[in-house]
Formats: sequence, structure tokens, C-alpha cells
Amino acid sequence: MGVRDGEAGVLVSDEPWGGRVAGLQERTLNGGLTLLTARTSRERRRGLARMTPLPAGHGLRILKCNSIHTFGMRFALDLVWLGRDGRVLRVDHDVVPRRLRLCVRARSVVETAAGGGDAFAAALDEL
Repeated sequence: MGVRDGEAGVLVSDEPWGGRVAGLQERTLNGGLTLLTARTSRERRRGLARMTPLPAGHGLRILKCNSIHTFGMRFALDLVWLGRDGRVLRVDHDVVPRRLRLCVRARSVVETAAGGGDAFAAALDEL
């Protein structure tokens, strides 16, 4: 079930955020940031497409991932790419809908609303 977004005519989920992220591991990082982790194939497929923007200070970490697409997204993302050891490899800022991004050396990515990537990168570097 969903509703049409008046601006783009895109089907938007009316599923509440709590329902979409239910069961995902949740971790609080420095600065009051909330990191949700999608581990299994099913959890990774949930993604953020067709959802309203992430709440401020929230990010979704997708494990076993070195590429993403923003088809079906309603908002721009910042992407924090993490290597095998969990260290930040790079941050892609303001990735708009209908784009592909790849980081060959990455083993996971944190997706957050545009403008939040640097805060997540700093918090993850402190771990």
C-alpha cells in the first residue's frame, strides 16, 4: 500500500519507519547518532527506496555491499563507505535519486540523509 507523491508521481510507502527497520540491530554512536545494521539478504533488500527521509541522526549500514543505487529514492543521501576493517574509505555527499555509486574496496556502506555523512564518518572513525 502506498500513496502518490504529488511532485514526482512516485509511489511512496506509507509504512512507518518503525515497521521498515523492525528487527534491525540498532547501535548508538558518539554524538547521539543511531546506526541501524542490515545483515541478512532480506534485511539488505528492505532499503530506503520509496520511504520518507530518514530521521535526523539516523543511518542504515548495509553489510556485504560495495555498490548502491538510488532509484526509487525520494531524498538525497550521503554514503559512508567502510573497508574490511571498518575504517572509513570515503564519503559521497548529496547523492541524488536515480544514481549508481560504487566503491570497489568497500565491504559495507552507511546510508544517511544528505548532510549527515561527515558526522557518521567521524563517529565511526572513533570506534
